[in-house]
Amino acid sequence: MTKKRKSRGRAKGGKGRSEYIHCSNCGRLVARDKAKKFTSRVSLVEPSLAKELKAAGAHIENPVTVKYYCISCAVHYGLIKVRAKDERKLR
Repeated sequence: MTKKRKSRGRAKGGKGRSEYIHCSNCGRLVARDKAKKFTSRVSLVEPSLAKELKAAGAHIENPVTVKYYCISCAVHYGLIKVRAKDERKLR
């Protein structure tokens, strides 16, 4: 059978089987090495108040949130792009 991508759509290489996780959007089970991981920082304090607190010398934490998306949700939200046929195998 022909190979569409050099990595077969995975990032595991020759490591065997990988664990499954749920997509943060649709809940689909996706292999961890195939899912697209996105991290973002979420501020718990609104910006105007944060500026005043920082001026007063307070330390404000911004916790990191990690989300995993399946390929179809990542393409739908524009997090990854659909590449042309000759660009798919390129790294």
